[in-house]
Amino acid sequence: MNSIAVGIGYDSHKIDKKRKLILGGLEIKAGFGLAGHSDADVLCHAVIDALLGACGKPDIGCFFPDNEPKWKDANSLVLLKSVVALVKSESVKINYVDVVIIAEKPKVAPFVEAIRKNFATALGISFERVNIKAKTNEGMGFAGRGEGIATLANVTVERSFND
Repeated sequence: MNSIAVGIGYDSHKIDKKRKLILGGLEIKAGFGLAGHSDADVLCHAVIDALLGACGKPDIGCFFPDNEPKWKDANSLVLLKSVVALVKSESVKINYVDVVIIAEKPKVAPFVEAIRKNFATALGISFERVNIKAKTNEGMGFAGRGEGIATLANVTVERSFND
């Protein structure tokens, strides 16, 4: 019997002024990027963790460890596609993705539609099944002080359980 399962993902990365900013597979000119072993795409990382969680799998670090040289500067949209292939091989159907990005800068709203298209393609679902929201943190905490960017993601899937 198939049931609906929900996964929650979170990711955050510090600002790195020497790197380019990649969000949802899109390069955004911001004058800074994010520190990380891969391309540090916080949007993709949170969605990967949410998808893995909905499927009862361990987190992103178990699949793409940050001490593994082959993942150095990896394209996180490619990592997301490989996780999608894994879960689909287990007959999991991705229903919906809802993501919140928390950043003071850059303003993400102009890029939301392009990011939704990237996710829809990577996830193999329609554009209408992907939602992206951009929020500031009103000057509070590390994101509010512009020290980093954080992302929360929820994913719903349809999958089989053995009970």
